[in-house]
Amino acid sequence: MQKISIEALARQQLLAATSASSGRAADTVFGGHEKVLRQTVVGMARGTVMAEHESPGDATVYVLSGRVRLIVGENSWQARTGDLLIMPKARHSLEAEEDAAILLTVAKLP
Repeated sequence: MQKISIEALARQQLLAATSASSGRAADTVFGGHEKVLRQTVVGMARGTVMAEHESPGDATVYVLSGRVRLIVGENSWQARTGDLLIMPKARHSLEAEEDAAILLTVAKLP
């Protein structure tokens, strides 16, 4: 059994992101490439974009703090603290509209 404070980790990753040249910082809290389930806390400085990509499986983004925008082609959806986004099967990108921390959960397809 392991206990992790997601809120503390979110604060840490957001602080790291705001000082990183990439504008992002992340820490995988569960799983990894060898597991089906992976959960990662990602800090994103305002204006940072996760470039367009496809999910390797079912995925969600839970907004721990701040505000992000999910972009799929011509469509976009804004999410704020406490919102859960279910990632589409289509190519998409994610932009931090303000400093934000998210919990990205991915269950890789076999």
